[in-house]
Amino acid sequence: MAPASTLAELLERAGAVLAELVAVDLDGVDGAVLGEALGGLQRLRGRLDVAEARVLSRFDAERAWEPSGAKTAAAWVAWTQRLPIGVARQRLRHARALRALPDIEQAWADGHLDRSHVVTMLGKRTPRTRAVFDADHRVLLDAALRLGFKDFTSVCDRWEQAVDPDGAEQDAEAEHAAREVHLAQSFAGMWFGKLTLDRVSGAIVDETLRAIETELFDADWAGARDRLGRVPTPAELDRTPAQRRADALVEMATRARTAPADGKRPAPLFTVVVGLETLKGPVLELFNRTALTPGTAARHLTEADVERIVFDPPSRVLDVGERRRFFRGALRRALEVRDRTCFHPSCDEVPQRPEADHIHPAAHGGPTTQDNGRWGCAHHNRWRTTHPDHPPPAEGNRPDGDRAPPDG
Repeated sequence: MAPASTLAELLERAGAVLAELVAVDLDGVDGAVLGEALGGLQRLRGRLDVAEARVLSRFDAERAWEPSGAKTAAAWVAWTQRLPIGVARQRLRHARALRALPDIEQAWADGHLDRSHVVTMLGKRTPRTRAVFDADHRVLLDAALRLGFKDFTSVCDRWEQAVDPDGAEQDAEAEHAAREVHLAQSFAGMWFGKLTLDRVSGAIVDETLRAIETELFDADWAGARDRLGRVPTPAELDRTPAQRRADALVEMATRARTAPADGKRPAPLFTVVVGLETLKGPVLELFNRTALTPGTAARHLTEADVERIVFDPPSRVLDVGERRRFFRGALRRALEVRDRTCFHPSCDEVPQRPEADHIHPAAHGGPTTQDNGRWGCAHHNRWRTTHPDHPPPAEGNRPDGDRAPPDG
């Protein structure tokens, strides 16, 4: 470790090298080299973040901010660096926490973690969970190092529910209580709004809005194709994505006003996953992998659909139970629950237009079975057909790969 007297010199040298990086000429640089450079920059960012946290921790411990007249170290940082006070306070909390968490600090310094991972993990380190977190945080760190970010956050949510169920329920109740909709008309006649919904309510609105938006997109696409006499580009459609969403919201309201009196209300679907070999605890999620507390689920049970998914090692779905209302496509649903995200490792979200894909193409004799099936987005299903010489990495979102099955 360099002596403290060299700190200013080290910063000056590091600044000079970073200035060279900023000024480097990227014209003609191969794409693979650019990708490697992005990885290297991520590692540098981690080292800089940890270096800043260590300096900030010492600055805070020695109360070096007092001579300036600032009230706190966070106030000093916000003042001198022109940052939001909330950002300064968060950085100070992280700097203090890392004193007791050397494993997280080292992984961050090595570039294996981003600040977003640290924010998520330390967000679970509350006064109620601190002792357990400090003893058990390696479980979350391992998830951060192995999994995609969405799966990692699910592991953190379930860990919090396991060690602090009362706190998790209180947070869920606070989310539900914070729901609100504001809609106001301007003097010119335009309408402006703000929407805040809890996890279940937001998922219901989002799924319905997306379904109608998809209908409008298909209509726009067909109209542009007829008008142009060829396959259109997205820019040639009659409406922008934002305009389609606005029209979908109006259509949703129109359909609600004209729905039959005896029509069935949409219901959330709760999936219970049983018997997965790496299961560490109960999994309670919506279709989009949003973690729920038992109390949140209980609030909707009288109107919800519930299905069970029974797994057997290695990640084979043995049974897909029927919902209370008629449920079709058990094999398709098994793939959706088992894989949940697209098979391509770059896809970390639930596909908006999902497709069940044959691993070994059906045109070449591949059977339509669970072992030969996988969940995918429309883009990557087309991509694997148009790029047969560029298959996705083997560790894609398969249950036996590095990406997480439902339990993380």
